[in-house]
Amino acid sequence: MTDHGGDKAALPTRLKKALINLTILVVTVAFGLLLAEFVSRLFLNPADFLRLDVVSDPVLGAVPSPSAMAAFDRLGFRNRKVPETADIVAVGDSHTYGNTARMVDSWPYVLGLLTGREVYNMSLGGYGPNQYFYLSTTKALALKPKMIIWGLYMGDDFENAFSLTYGFDYWAHLRILPPQKVQANIWDTEPNPPSWHLQGLRVWLSRHSVIYQIAFHTGFGERLKGQVQIRNAAQLYPGYATSLIVPEKNILEAFRPKGVLFGLDQEDPHVREGMRITFELLKGMNEICQQNHIQFMVVVIPTKEMVFSDYLEGNSNVPLDDVIDKVIVNGHLAEDQTFKFMNDNHISYVDALPAMKSSIGQGLYYDGATDMHPSRNGYRVIAETVAERLKQLESDRQPATPAQ
Repeated sequence: MTDHGGDKAALPTRLKKALINLTILVVTVAFGLLLAEFVSRLFLNPADFLRLDVVSDPVLGAVPSPSAMAAFDRLGFRNRKVPETADIVAVGDSHTYGNTARMVDSWPYVLGLLTGREVYNMSLGGYGPNQYFYLSTTKALALKPKMIIWGLYMGDDFENAFSLTYGFDYWAHLRILPPQKVQANIWDTEPNPPSWHLQGLRVWLSRHSVIYQIAFHTGFGERLKGQVQIRNAAQLYPGYATSLIVPEKNILEAFRPKGVLFGLDQEDPHVREGMRITFELLKGMNEICQQNHIQFMVVVIPTKEMVFSDYLEGNSNVPLDDVIDKVIVNGHLAEDQTFKFMNDNHISYVDALPAMKSSIGQGLYYDGATDMHPSRNGYRVIAETVAERLKQLESDRQPATPAQ
């Protein structure tokens, strides 16, 4: 007779061994991942990889959350440390923060390398002129800088100034219009989905795991995906995105002109009011800097459409060409008014547009159709432009050499 009792007795034993082996495997993998995360944070800057988690703030709109602060300096910005003093404090939005690039590739950091000066980057994505003014007059002045530079992004800074002024009571003193219904919260400060949901888990990992970000959002695969997005932007994002492909000029770029037009449209009273507020804050900052014997300068950062305007304007082969043409027209109008205001009020500035246009074909922007920020190459061009302007200012201050 077959001994079925023995087989039944062996089943729990085999199951127990399998569970033990599975537990050992899970613990080993978990330990390996934790060790890899620990080592990655020793050699890499977490702020270069982690998705920023923010919390609401009644003055600035949003600031890094307590958990995100672990990747930033003690003031809440992306620098190795907070210096006792800084030669230059750069204040701006994501284009000065250096979105899509590492900290060491942001234009303020590269500016420090080019000039040999201590440059502190006091920037965060989503910020605008109101935040620039507040940070400059509080935290920046505390660093006793010789110069404060604002990175004025022409794509949305005017709209941001309007939204923050009419959306937060702290800035009510800047208002001249009746109460406005605005959405001032442009940051993701809503509660996250539960972490046990797949989307919630992905969001949590993107904000807390360097290894996760490296595995799924960097490298060749990410670049390949981005190039596919660019080539098919009009089909993937109909009505919102388009692309410009000029192989002989090494141009492969995507654009999202509707969003840019929203922040530049000179027929929009909100944009015009945002410009007025921006100009008032620029003038006030210039006066404060003069009182404190600090140089004040503005680097005007152009939209991507303006950089490629020679290839886009009037180009009916590009989808959304009518929107792009409006962006370019309004971009010129906004620049003219901004430059005239700064000239009239003796505010030093440098326009990054000519240098960016002359560097087309060098991969100035992020490879993809979902993010229009510069790449490390674009930030380098901005840094070189600012460095050249600083050299000119230094030369202008030098006394003339007497004729022999």
